[in-house]
Amino acid sequence: MSDSTNNKINREWKIASTDVVYNGFYNIEKTVFTHALFNGGTSGLVDREQFVRGNVVGVLAHDPALDKLALVEQFRLGARNRADHPWLIEVIAGMIEPSESAQDVAVREAYEEAGITLTNVKEVMRYLASPGSTSEEVYIFYGQADLSQVSGVFGLDEESEDILLHVVDTSEAFHMLDEGIICNAISIIALQWFRHFRTQNA
Repeated sequence: MSDSTNNKINREWKIASTDVVYNGFYNIEKTVFTHALFNGGTSGLVDREQFVRGNVVGVLAHDPALDKLALVEQFRLGARNRADHPWLIEVIAGMIEPSESAQDVAVREAYEEAGITLTNVKEVMRYLASPGSTSEEVYIFYGQADLSQVSGVFGLDEESEDILLHVVDTSEAFHMLDEGIICNAISIIALQWFRHFRTQNA
C-alpha cells in the first residue's frame, strides 16, 4: 500500500463505554465502540467482550558456549484437550507488572522459573497475541546464560507454580518445534526467530 493511499484512509474510532463483566484471576471487559468504515461513514455501535490480562514477556535463554537453550515444562489447563497430556514445554515467560519494564521481567522470570542469571539481554520482537479477543501484547527477549550447572524444579509457591527446567541442545529444541512438541505461540515465535537469526548470521 502506497503512503498516499494509506493517508487517505479514515482511521477514526471511539469507545462509547467499557464495563468489567468478570473480575477474577483475569478480567473480562465488555466494550462498546464505533470505527470508520473503509467505504466511508462510520460503523454502528459494536460490542465485544475482551480478555484482559496485561502484557507478557517470553525469554529465550541461550548458552552460546554449549549451544543449549533453557526450556521449561509445566501444567497448562488450556492444553487439557491434547491427545497426550496438558504439560507443555515452553520458553520462560511471565506477566509484566505495572511497576516493571519488560526487560526487568525477562531477567526476573529467568531466575524465578529456571534459576539462571541472564546477560546480554535484548528485545527481539513484540506482537499482539490475539487482538480480536484480548489486549495482550507479547515481548520476546533473547538473553545469554551459563546453563552448565542448572537443573531442578522452580517457581513461586504463592503463584502455584511447579516448573521443571530442561536444558537442551539447540538442535533438539528445533526438532521439538518441527515435531509439534513445542506448540504454544510464544515459544514457536521465539524459536523461529532464533533459527532465522542463526541462519542469517551463520
